[in-house]
Amino acid sequence: MRIAVLGGGHGCYAAAADLSQLGHEVRLWRRDAAALAPVMTTGYITLKDYRGRHQVPIALATGNLEAAVRGAELILIPTPACAQVDIAHALAPHLEDGQVVFLPPGTFGAYVMARTVRAAGSRAAVAFAETGTLPYLARKHGPAEVAITTRATRLPTGVFPAAASGHALQVIARAYPAVEPVEDALSGALMNAGPVIHPPLILMNAGPLEHFERWDIHNEGTQPAIRRVTDALDGERMALREALGYGPPHFPLADHYTGDRWMYGNAHDKLVDSGDWREHIDLKTHRYMREDVAYGLAFLVSVADWAGVPCPVARGLLAIAGAMVGEDLTRGPRTLGALGLAGLDRGGMRRLLREGLAP
Repeated sequence: MRIAVLGGGHGCYAAAADLSQLGHEVRLWRRDAAALAPVMTTGYITLKDYRGRHQVPIALATGNLEAAVRGAELILIPTPACAQVDIAHALAPHLEDGQVVFLPPGTFGAYVMARTVRAAGSRAAVAFAETGTLPYLARKHGPAEVAITTRATRLPTGVFPAAASGHALQVIARAYPAVEPVEDALSGALMNAGPVIHPPLILMNAGPLEHFERWDIHNEGTQPAIRRVTDALDGERMALREALGYGPPHFPLADHYTGDRWMYGNAHDKLVDSGDWREHIDLKTHRYMREDVAYGLAFLVSVADWAGVPCPVARGLLAIAGAMVGEDLTRGPRTLGALGLAGLDRGGMRRLLREGLAP
């Protein structure tokens, strides 16, 4: 299958290498062509995983977005949520009927990107899908080298519009057989693990993160008190899903620590043992704050408010994060209010999610 991978982060390079190794024709696009030059020059990405270290040829590495997406059946965008709108504007003129855009994860980016490309003038019949996590635990080790600690074993995925789910999930499954259908894009967005696991870890480890040059929030930073807060926050997420009529499995984050039923299976020990998450985290700029809190946690709180579901832990963490960065994060760009959806009733939201945007 011809697949376009858009972006230059850990997940993008992991996807490009992994999917190429599986025999797909992968085109890797990055806006920063100079940063992509090592891959463009050599034609490969060095992949490190449980099988060792090996060079994986990439069919095309390019700074030309049109060349990357032309004829692609699947367009994979494993970038932070804050990059989605800019990418959607750039992508709009090049989309073709039948393509599937997959956001792992999305933070309701499936709706946001669909709205953005429509506003930019695209009328292509495209499905947008999102899941709860990256398909990989991965870290780049150099400008053309990426390490994959483990691969996702379950990818609960919702599609916008939900009416296009059959086609979209069939396409995604050819690249990621671990994909599992959920009801719609909002259900998929409420599977996003980042806004549950990362806010307690960075906020409750703020002291050591600012004191030490490097700190592993998943090792020393994951203590019983923090786990209890994470479980309470995840309980609010699952209560919200149930209140909205979304069925199980809800993929409780506790399974990440205690069993093999979560999205990566039994992965926490592998994550810690790799050492790749002993890193420097700037609390004002790191994606755990900018994506998982300012976008993801703010989105979760806004949906809970809209649905009338209490979320005291999520709201408290969002307020503390706002105090740390000196911003009112409740007014973030990914809240239902900012998206113009807070005025919908539940019936209107269901119709939007099912049918998509009006022609």
